[in-house]
Parts: sequence; structure tokens; C-alpha cells
Amino acid sequence: MKIILLSIMNCVLLAIGQVLWKIGISQLSIKSFWEIIPAIFSPFIILGLLVYGLSTVLWLFILNQADISYVYPMQSLVFIFVLLSGAFILHESIPYTRWIGVFVICCGVYIVSLR
Repeated sequence: MKIILLSIMNCVLLAIGQVLWKIGISQLSIKSFWEIIPAIFSPFIILGLLVYGLSTVLWLFILNQADISYVYPMQSLVFIFVLLSGAFILHESIPYTRWIGVFVICCGVYIVSLR
């Protein structure tokens, strides 16, 4: 149970990092690929990188504690957390097909979590 909770926490951190990146990059008007380079100095992008760094350290701990074939499929929960963040934090429109996908992912993670 501890590994499942740590894996969920890792997924939440990854989703937070993605949302911070989206917020940071959305505040800029980027017209070419090379304009992205100065964007890394946005406070949101930097904070997202720090959150990603923390999630990487947590992930390494998780990998040390459990089989990768058990914990890696749980990382698909990130898709769900990002979708929910997109809907409720970023106010994006989510079509019903993505909600069906969320249900399928939840079923898959549940099956994988059974030992």
C-alpha cells in the first residue's frame, strides 16, 4: 500500500509540473521554436522544473522499493491528473472520449495494482 501511495504522490507531482509549465508558457507569446529558450526563466517554468526534480528523486526511491513492472503502469495516472487539472484549473474543454479514456486508465491501474 505504501508503494501505491508513493506512486500516486509521484503522479501528482508530475501533473503539477506539467500544469506549471503550461501556465508559464501560456503567459508568453512565442512564435518560433527559438523563442522558447528565454521562456525557461519564467518563474512557473522554473518551479515546474523543481517539482519535476523532486518527483524524479521520489521515483528513484519507488524503483528501489518495487518491481518496475508493478509501479510503471501506475504512472499512467498522470494522464488522469493532468486531464483533471486541464478541466478544473485551466478551464479547458474535455470531450467525452477523453473521459472514457480516463475510465479505461482507471480500470487498468486497478488491475495492475492487484497483487
